Amino acid sequence: FFFGLSRFAVKMDNDEQLPMEQAPEPTADQGDGAAKNAASAIAQLPIRAYLDQTVVPPLLQALSALVKERPPNPVEWLATYLLQNNDKQPGAEQ
Repeated sequence: FFFGLSRFAVKMDNDEQLPMEQAPEPTADQGDGAAKNAASAIAQLPIRAYLDQTVVPPLLQALSALVKERPPNPVEWLATYLLQNNDKQPGAEQ
């Protein structure tokens, strides 16, 4: 992965098996109950699968934009980019 994110996830808990599980995606006809079940399924994922499904995609997009932009304050720029380009609803899975 980009910048060794995969190695970071593995180092977080070396004893845990890190299968590439996929959380079920709720369909439109399943309603809010399915969304809660999907959130619960995501919360139960192993560390690497959780990061791969929730954090890595937007982070990679943000880091790619960061290296193109090369701002003088990269950490602040990255934080702002992530907040402005978050595709999830605020508080949806917290």
